[in-house]
Amino acid sequence: MPQVETMSLDEKLSIINKAFVLMKSGDEERGVRLMKTTPLPPYLAKVVKDKLGLEFLLNTGWNMSDVEAEYGSEWLCR
Repeated sequence: MPQVETMSLDEKLSIINKAFVLMKSGDEERGVRLMKTTPLPPYLAKVVKDKLGLEFLLNTGWNMSDVEAEYGSEWLCR
């Protein structure tokens, strides 16, 4: 099954680039917050959930739009 994406690669790269600029300028907290607005890949979410638990995954602060699109919103509740 092909991976579902809710944000284009160009959008992701633009956000990541801006986040790196912030981090390089010393604003690491804002850079990380911005980076987490990009969708977490579903395969990574699955690994984190399996190894560290759902609560840990949800507390990371990452955008879960691709995860919801791939696995359904119920997956983030169980």
